[in-house]
Amino acid sequence: MPKATETLLEINLNALDNNYQYITSKLKKETKVLAVVKAYGYGSDSVAVARELVDLGIDYFAVAYTGEGETLRNASIETPILVLHPLPVNFDAIVDRCLEPSIYSRKMLEEFITYTEKKQQNNYPIHLKFNTGLNRLGFDESDISFIAETLSKTKSVKVKSAFSHLAASEDLKLKEFTLGQIKAFRKISEELSAKIGYKPLLHCANTSGIINYPEAHFDMVRTGIGLYGFGNDPEVNKHLKPISTLKTVISQIHTIQKDESVGYNRGFIAEKTTLSATLPIGHADGIPRSYGKGKGWVTINGKKAHILGNVCMDMIMVDVTEINCEEGDEAIVFGPAAMADELAAAINSISYELITAISQRVKRVVCRK
Repeated sequence: MPKATETLLEINLNALDNNYQYITSKLKKETKVLAVVKAYGYGSDSVAVARELVDLGIDYFAVAYTGEGETLRNASIETPILVLHPLPVNFDAIVDRCLEPSIYSRKMLEEFITYTEKKQQNNYPIHLKFNTGLNRLGFDESDISFIAETLSKTKSVKVKSAFSHLAASEDLKLKEFTLGQIKAFRKISEELSAKIGYKPLLHCANTSGIINYPEAHFDMVRTGIGLYGFGNDPEVNKHLKPISTLKTVISQIHTIQKDESVGYNRGFIAEKTTLSATLPIGHADGIPRSYGKGKGWVTINGKKAHILGNVCMDMIMVDVTEINCEEGDEAIVFGPAAMADELAAAINSISYELITAISQRVKRVVCRK
């Protein structure tokens, strides 16, 4: 790709291919793979990512909300799509677009069955979410008899999968807790299958679960952050490639004299002559104010340029005193050579938060390199 002349997010499909191949190398041939493409494909481009994964042979997609699934359907993605957090107000769209809801409570099960019966559906696919320790969404083991009895009274829905979510699969210090979750899910799935009379697909492993807990692969695994180039572990990261590079450009360079200030509220006051470069990217683009006053940085010509003063809505100013650069030069916020997890750690955050926060006003450019 030529150097950036504006703020843009470059999405490298070859890196996505690499990550998919690495993740699937950890699986048995028969294990299905569900790709999580919520939040605009973790801040990238959900449609571009989904189309590439379809070509690679993906079995399933998952999104957080119904509208995200509609976006994929509007792009002619026909692969099954699990909606992880559906709401009754979206039942029309779910059924109209052949999306598959996660059913996580008695209320949701009853309401969706009532809806599908009214719409004269037959065996509409649903996915039962069980809580094994994350305590976010999900049925309890004690709900299984209720589920089985409720399902026995209708033909409008059929359980396509049962699943749970590991809370700490990346943290091996919590291995005992994770193994307890896996054991609990295995017990739940066996009891569920016995009571409903058939065995649905089973899945509970996320990216770190795929890497660290092969016993949790079951029939299908779910991978999100790994596809986008992060494995929650430095050794795993060696095999993955971040698919997104956030780039911008130097708009202007100022010479700041001693005791002069930069930005709102005089967030930086020069102790010596300083060169300040202004870049067209700010907190409206996904660079939060917490990166200001030297906590965050960009990379210009291979060197770190720390943020001076406060982050503005549309701009940041960075220190280029020791960097040989000029107006029009490219600046990298994050990418393969400037890791997002390192930048996120500077404000006690994680790569997920940084990459998914990139505003939709930032231009996306899909490429292969």
